[in-house]
Amino acid sequence: MSIPYKPGATQVVAYTGTAGTITNATAAGIQVIRVVLTTAGHIAIGTSPTATTSDIYMPANVPEYFVVPATVKVSAIQVSSGGNLHVTEMSR
Repeated sequence: MSIPYKPGATQVVAYTGTAGTITNATAAGIQVIRVVLTTAGHIAIGTSPTATTSDIYMPANVPEYFVVPATVKVSAIQVSSGGNLHVTEMSR
């Protein structure tokens, strides 16, 4: 049986044709994050990311979970209209 994850800290940042990046890196020990975009866009995950239209495509309002190394940031850029990037730290 799989143990479900519980949500922790959430960061929200706006993005447009210019990438928006969360301010704070994820906490040490966080291995899974939940990412949601409010409009279709692209995301990049890393220590100092800036999303481009060549990065991971994310449809609007579809949560996606990513296994990540500790202390990363997420950046998003729009496909055709701006929106908000929501990044939630998940733990057991």
